Amino acid sequence: MIRKNFDELENIIGYSFKDKGLLKQALTHSSFANEQKINKHADYERLEFLGDAVLELVSSEFLFHNNSSMKEGELTKLRASIVCESALAYCARLFDLEDYILLGKGEEMTGGRSKDSIISDVMEAIIGAIYIDSGMEKAAGYIHRFILSDLEHKQLFYDAKTILQELVQRDNNAALTYELISEKGPDHDKVFVVEARIDDKTIGRGAGKTKKAAEQQAAYEALKLLQK
Repeated sequence: MIRKNFDELENIIGYSFKDKGLLKQALTHSSFANEQKINKHADYERLEFLGDAVLELVSSEFLFHNNSSMKEGELTKLRASIVCESALAYCARLFDLEDYILLGKGEEMTGGRSKDSIISDVMEAIIGAIYIDSGMEKAAGYIHRFILSDLEHKQLFYDAKTILQELVQRDNNAALTYELISEKGPDHDKVFVVEARIDDKTIGRGAGKTKKAAEQQAAYEALKLLQK
């Protein structure tokens, strides 16, 4: 589903832009800008650059104040897991940000709307746009609401494959595998279904726009089952 109602997106994120052009720029991929013959600076790349810096500062400050006993190396590792490409794309998909991205026809046909790289870039571009529009306080509010909230749950999801692998490795005789069960939909909008298995026993199933995302979901569902 593709939406282009920016008022709707503003309602979802709880922020109304004074300069609506900043929101449109934050959502504009270079492929769309090139096709529309828009000024070369009108895509999201410059805003993403700024948003990345704001996100690093806000997340660093948050982790510093909320993990007083954690050493620098641990803080760095935790911050990296929170602001990495797949984590930002996961946060963005929680409110369907990908549906609002302006893509060129070619990028749309090759599945650009489901790429973690594009979705995470737009997530950062919106941070940059809010920062320019209203300053650090509003940008930080957006980050806390959509990225730094419910971190314990998100962290389990981000690290699900690693945590599950570590659990399985404790049993030297067990083998963890991920099996692709099905692929549905056209090439540019496929949904993959994957099962996580321990010694051929299914312990979790996940679906996603990429095999990697489906595996992540399957691992997360497996962890929830094993923790019961």
